[in-house]
Amino acid sequence: MSSAWLLPEHIADVLPARARQVETLRRGLLDAAESFGFELVIPPMLEHIDSLLSGTGHALDLQTFKLVDQLSGRTLGLRADSTPQVARIDAHLLNRQGVARLCYCGPVLHTRASGSGSTREPLQFGAEIYGHAGLEADLEILDLALECLRVAGLACVVLDLADARIVRAVLAGVPVDVARLERVHAALAAKDAAELRSVATGFPAEARRGLEALLTLYGDQQVLEEARQALPARPALASALDDLRQLGVQAKAAHPAVRVGFDLADSSGYAYYSGARFAAYVEGASDAVARGGRYDEVGAIFGRTRPAVGFGVDVKELALLAPPAAPKKAIRAPWNDDAALRVAVGQLRARGEIVVRQMPGDAGSEAGVVFDRSLIANRGRWTVQER
Repeated sequence: MSSAWLLPEHIADVLPARARQVETLRRGLLDAAESFGFELVIPPMLEHIDSLLSGTGHALDLQTFKLVDQLSGRTLGLRADSTPQVARIDAHLLNRQGVARLCYCGPVLHTRASGSGSTREPLQFGAEIYGHAGLEADLEILDLALECLRVAGLACVVLDLADARIVRAVLAGVPVDVARLERVHAALAAKDAAELRSVATGFPAEARRGLEALLTLYGDQQVLEEARQALPARPALASALDDLRQLGVQAKAAHPAVRVGFDLADSSGYAYYSGARFAAYVEGASDAVARGGRYDEVGAIFGRTRPAVGFGVDVKELALLAPPAAPKKAIRAPWNDDAALRVAVGQLRARGEIVVRQMPGDAGSEAGVVFDRSLIANRGRWTVQER
C-alpha cells in the first residue's frame, strides 16, 4: 500500500529555498522580456484537445495528458507546450496586423519525463514574435534567449545553430514518404552513415551526396563555406546558410562570451520548424537549456498563417543550474500587542524590508533568511538595531 504523501514519478514539491530562487528567476526573465517590448499573456492550463495539438505533430500528442470534460463530453488536454495557445491568441484574440511580441510563463505537464532526472511539470517561460518574416525577428528572439541565460547567471554558454530548410533543400524534388523521411532525419541526428546510405538507396545521386556531406558539416563558421561547396546550389539552401551566418555573427557581437557552432545535419523538430533554429547548452546540463527558432506554420490551423519565431526555457531547470542565491537579509521583531510595534513593522515592510516576528515559544526559525538586525524598544520608540 503506497503512502498518501508520495508523489507520482518525476513530480516533486519545490521547497522554500529553491522556490524563492525559481520565483526570483521568473521575475527576472519576465522583466528581461518586458525590456524588449514583449507583452505578457496567460493561457489556460486546459483546452480542447483539437486546439491544443493544432499543428504540433505526433510527439506533443504523446506528451499530452487527456481527460473528458464533464460539461461538454469533449476531450480536453492539459497543455504540454504553450506555443499553440499563444498562436491561437495572436490569431483570434489579438488579431493585430503588425508585429506582436508576446511572452508567457506557467507550468506545463508531460506524460513522460525527457530524462531520468527531469520533471514532468516544467515551468515554461517563452517569448514569441508574430508578424515579421525578416531575419530581424530571429535575431531579436535569439538575443532575448541569450539575455535570459545571462539573467539566470549561466556561464560558458554554447550556442548551436541549424536550419530546417537545409535538409529540405537537399531533398527537393525527391519523392519521400513520411516513414522514410523520419529515418533520414534520425540517421542524420545520430551521424549514422551506414543507416543514411541504406535509407537513401534509390535517391538521385546529388541528393545522396548532399545527405552524406551533411554528416561532416558541423563546427565553427567555416562549416558554412564548406557547405556552399559540398551541397547542391539551390536558392533556399543559400538563403539558409546566409541567415545562419548572420545569426552567428550577431549573437557573438551581442554576447561575446558565447561559443557559437553550427550543425547542418541537426534537423531536430523538422516537422515543426520552418527555418533557422537554435539550442543553447551549458555545463552541468544533459540537454539544451533553451530551444527556439522559426515556425511560420504554427497559426495555420487557426486560419491565420503569420510569420512566427520564438523560444522556450524551463525556469525550474535554469534555477537548478544557476549559482545559488544569497539568503535575504531580515529584521527580527518581538511578538506583542503594542500598537507602536505594529506601526513600526508595517512601515518597514512597506519600505521593502523583511520583518519576521518571533512567536512565543519559538526558538528562532531562520525562515530562509539571515537576521542581521533586530527591532527593539528604545526609550518608548521602536528602532532597528544592527545585530
